[in-house]
Amino acid sequence: MGAVAFLSGTTGTCGCENEEKEAGANPGYFCPHKAPNLAYFRGMIYRFLDGLGHYFRFLGEVFHKPEHGREYLKSFFREIELLGFSSIALVAFISVFMGAVLTIQTAINLDDPFVPDSYIAIAVREGIVLEFAPTIVSLILAGKVGSNIASTLGTMRVTEQMDALRVMGINPASYLVLPKLFACLLFNPILIVFSMALGLVGGYYAGDLLNLVNTEVFLSGYFIEFNPFYIVYSLTKATVFAFIIATVSAYFGYNVEGGAVEVGKASTKSVVAMSFTIILFNYILTDLLLQ
Repeated sequence: MGAVAFLSGTTGTCGCENEEKEAGANPGYFCPHKAPNLAYFRGMIYRFLDGLGHYFRFLGEVFHKPEHGREYLKSFFREIELLGFSSIALVAFISVFMGAVLTIQTAINLDDPFVPDSYIAIAVREGIVLEFAPTIVSLILAGKVGSNIASTLGTMRVTEQMDALRVMGINPASYLVLPKLFACLLFNPILIVFSMALGLVGGYYAGDLLNLVNTEVFLSGYFIEFNPFYIVYSLTKATVFAFIIATVSAYFGYNVEGGAVEVGKASTKSVVAMSFTIILFNYILTDLLLQ
């Protein structure tokens, strides 16, 4: 009987008066004792639009005119080392094995004497350049770089360091986030190009060491019918994803309220939000640029 009532959405009211008051005060509140209804989904949309508005207001603070240019420049170079150079080893390791795995899978699936090995190379090249390097590597950087930005800013928020900057007459959003954003915009495309090159190298050596392909024919396939616009497409995606990683993670970290537990929650939420946004914009950019 209870299951039927739950599925029909006719369960009773919440057993707690506080939950009823919360539901009346907050249109986005979800009562766990009630089945999801139209009001619940309306509340989800309300929370999404409210968060989107706060995000764009936050961007307005970030792009405010810098007060102390030299300090911003010093911070920019620190962020390049922290967010960029520290990611090279991870990107290199992932890219080499990503190219190797892609070559093995493609060679096994195209194991036909009538299919030349150059076709395998073309498939590997297109997969790495178009999707694996710009999208998969950006998702990994969202976890590494994005969580670092969110936790760093969240810690500064809960320890009142941002309040101290504001008292000193410095805009904390611009001073703390803008150098991170520019560092990501500069270094992310470099990492993606690096990832493409190592992915192709890893694919070549996997085919050679495992004797899956004729290496000379396979290598020539890397250069057959290559469209240079694919590089532009990949770097455009990498730049957009870099902006998403830097600003979304900074937004969650900057607006933390509470203590250390809330910093951890904000870091997790930022990674989820970045991953969702990257996948969404991956589809949008692909539809716009490759049509």
